[in-house]
This record gives sequence, C-alpha cells and structure tokens, in this order.
Amino acid sequence: MLAVSVSVFIFSSGFSFNPRVPSRVIINGEEVGGLTYAEAKNKVRKGIEKELSSKSLSVVGGSQTYTFRYPEIGYKDNLTKLMKDAKKGGEYRAQVSYYLCGLNTVASAICFNESVKVVEPYADFSRFGKPFTYHEGSDGKNVDVKKLKADICSSLNGDFGRVKLSFTKSYRTQTLDVVKSKTKLLASFTTYFDSSNLSRTSNIRLASSFLNGSVVPAGKTISFNDTVGERKKSRGFLSAKIIENGEFTDGVGGGVCQVSTTLYNAALLSGLKIEEYHPHSLAVSYVPPSRDAMVSGRACDLKISNPFNEPVYIRASVSGGSVRFEIYGGGDGAAYSLSSGVTGSVPREEEKTDNPEKVRDGKDGVLSEGYLVINRGGYQKRVLLRKDKYLPVKKITYIGDESL
Repeated sequence: MLAVSVSVFIFSSGFSFNPRVPSRVIINGEEVGGLTYAEAKNKVRKGIEKELSSKSLSVVGGSQTYTFRYPEIGYKDNLTKLMKDAKKGGEYRAQVSYYLCGLNTVASAICFNESVKVVEPYADFSRFGKPFTYHEGSDGKNVDVKKLKADICSSLNGDFGRVKLSFTKSYRTQTLDVVKSKTKLLASFTTYFDSSNLSRTSNIRLASSFLNGSVVPAGKTISFNDTVGERKKSRGFLSAKIIENGEFTDGVGGGVCQVSTTLYNAALLSGLKIEEYHPHSLAVSYVPPSRDAMVSGRACDLKISNPFNEPVYIRASVSGGSVRFEIYGGGDGAAYSLSSGVTGSVPREEEKTDNPEKVRDGKDGVLSEGYLVINRGGYQKRVLLRKDKYLPVKKITYIGDESL
C-alpha cells in the first residue's frame, strides 16, 4: 500500500511541473495555447529579443559615444505570472523591463574614462638654465555615477533615448604664486679657487656635478659622501693637494672639500639643519675659520637635513675660478646670515733644515667660533654653531749656509 502511494505522488508531481497554457491564448501576438510554459516562453521571448535587437542605448560623453545593444542589454518579463493567470481564449501583452548588464561596472568605467583630474599648478626643476619651469595646471571635471545609472535605467525603460553625461567641474586648490613661493631662492654661496690648477678644478667640477639637481624631500637628509660617491681615479677624480695629518700633501680628490664647504655655507644660509660636519685640521683659505666642512672617505661626511614642510632643491655650478651653490624652497620666513671670529691663536713651531726645498714660512694655528644669525619678524637671534681649533703649520728655515 505504501509503495502504491509513493508511485501516485511521483506521477502527480511530475505532471504538476509541466503545466500548459490554456487553449487559444495569445501573448504578444503569438498563439501559445496548449503549449507548455517553457515552450510558450521560448516562443514569446524570441519576439521580444527580435524587437530588442533593433534597439540600442547610446551614452554621449565628452570624448566619445558609448553604444550598447542586445545581449549587453538584458530584459525581464512577467510571462510566468501571465500564463498562470491566463484564461482560455484570452489575449495578453507581456510586461517587459530592460536593464544594462553589469550596470555598476559599466557606469564606473565610463565615468573613469570621461572624468578629467585636476592638475594643480606645478614646477619642473632643472639642473641647467632656468631652475624652474612653471605650469598653470588645469581644472578637472567629474561625472556623477549615481545620476548616470539612473539616466540609463530611465532610458531603457522609456524610449531608449540618448543619455548625455552631466559633468561637474572641479577646481585647482592652489595658485601658481603658491608654487613659486615654495620654489624661491633661499640662499646662495660662492667660493673661489685658482682655475689654473687643472686637477683641482676638475675635481671641483666633477664633485659639484653629482650634487647639482639634488632634491631633498621634507624631513629627509642628504649625505655628501653618498651623493658624490667615492673619490678615486676610476671615477674620474685626479690627484691634487689635500690636508692629511696636519700637512698639505697630494691625494686623489683634492678640492672636493671646497665643494662640501660651499654647500655647507649655502645650507646654513637657507635655514637647513646640519646633521654632521667636520672641520679641517688646518685653516683653509676659501672661507673664514669655523665656516669649513671637511669630507674624507666614508668616515667624515657632510649631512644636511630639510626641516621644512616642502622639498628643497640644490643647484651647483662651476664657472672660471668659482663654485656656487643655490638652494631653493619655501623656507621658514627667516633670514639667515653667518659670522665667525678668531678667539685665539696657537703659536707655530720652528725647525731648521739643510734641504732648501723644505723651507716654508708656516703659520700660527687659530682658535675660532662660528655663529648663525637669525632674523625673524624684526627680531634677531645669534646662535653659536661651533668652536674650532686649527693646528699651526710649522715654520722651516734653511741652515745650509750657517757653517760658512
């Protein structure tokens, strides 16, 4: 008895899942009476899709027109409910609504393609010629994604009229004057050398070229040694006078310390912070005492940090017998100057020699102090930067004729 009941249930279920449209029913002009729901839907939908294939949706942008057709345009209908409610001999019209497949993705892609980003005024930094080339920038425009989607839906369920994008303008937030105020000349410093000394001149020119065009971002530090690199012959550096162990002697890279010293002074005058510097053991001729910055190998470096909220830009140039550094940026509104003074001396020693080639006058050593003078808002502040001791140079006299 149980088996018979199950069989009847299965038969009844199978029959109920294959309903048919009542006889003589017409939907969208198609005779579908007596057909299964699936057959009727297929017949009616062929007509819907034929009609849809003749239509298209156009979205008109600023740069191009985007056209969509079936099957990019999909549809929904009420055929299932219509057939369930259909009466024998009835004539009906299906309700059809249309939609753009992947509407969110398509609308976003159109907006991305049509929107124009704001280009703020900016400056291009150059190593040569004019330090900056200024650009006005341009305003932008945006497409309202939400409105675009709504307009597409309205068009598809209306008369398939063209959808025209609506743009809203977006404006630059700063002016070119602001850019120029952030790229002004903060300070420059020049030192001089004997251009007839070709090896020293070549070293100064080469070291300066590595520093020229450097940009130090806000809060970052530039290392002289890392930027210039190792001073060796394979990199183009030549032998010239250097200070070693309190004596002037020949060494590869002679003259590079004049480059670091010039940069050191320009940096201080710009309001930059000196993170590391080293004085020479002997006083040099191209800057006053307590204004030098010696570099040597990897042990002695010059490191300069940018305390400002904007980048600073470094230009270096060598012309004739001078090396010059210029530093550009926004600064902090203060004016800086440097001063130094000799506070004492270290007497030179004297020795005698019978070799006339060793004779020299020598010079006393120097005790000195260096100060940074800050002028801000009408107030002046004098800050002690450093105290230095420069060794004396021994005097050597000739005694070759004393025995006569």
